Amino acid sequence: MPQIEHTNFYSHILGMSLDVEVTGHFGMPIVMFPTTKGDYTQNFDFKLNESVQQWVDEGKIKLYNIQTIDKYSLYDKNIHPADRIRNYEKWVQFMIQEFIPYLQKAHQTHRIGAAGASFGGYHASNLAFRYPDLFSHLFCLSGAFTIRSFMDGYDDELVYFNCPREFVKNDEAWKYKHMHIVLSTSDQDICKEQTKEMAQILNSKGINNWYDERQWIGHDWPLWRMVFPMFVGRFFS
Repeated sequence: MPQIEHTNFYSHILGMSLDVEVTGHFGMPIVMFPTTKGDYTQNFDFKLNESVQQWVDEGKIKLYNIQTIDKYSLYDKNIHPADRIRNYEKWVQFMIQEFIPYLQKAHQTHRIGAAGASFGGYHASNLAFRYPDLFSHLFCLSGAFTIRSFMDGYDDELVYFNCPREFVKNDEAWKYKHMHIVLSTSDQDICKEQTKEMAQILNSKGINNWYDERQWIGHDWPLWRMVFPMFVGRFFS
């Protein structure tokens, strides 16, 4: 069994502690996100972590599964859309200003990896595309690249800057040239068209990416457990 530690990290920006599950003893830090409103242990519970245990055991990667605040932000239908996106942006800034600097210091590295499936893939890709200088690897498994459906027609600058399918089109390609970008989907995946579109946006800008489309499997954990070790193995073996 890999070394697993459950801890929490206090955010001054959010005014609350967020739970973190740390897996491994050494290696490139990869911050991982759960699917929609999922618990921070979800990737462990559904054995996504276990699928890459070989590289954890070898000290190539170290996994940080961090709590999200989906139910207090984008999924909170009891608050105005402007408050949903403001709450989500606070979580983004917690990641960028508090948690990632902690990882950089702990690992003596500038860039880290990001990974997630489904809405966790959205979190990973949104952070990596918005702040590309902080990320060396992005593993987006059946992810989404827009949050317009949560906004009930509301629009402002924060909404735009949390929709990678929009802001990447208008960004400078050189910012992403160093990043290893994996966009994973399948022929029966509800996120297939979004994923294919994101790959096309990157291709049109000359940004290298690995678009991977599996066959005869849907948007669920068996797909993600199958492909995640393939991607990690390519970069960390």
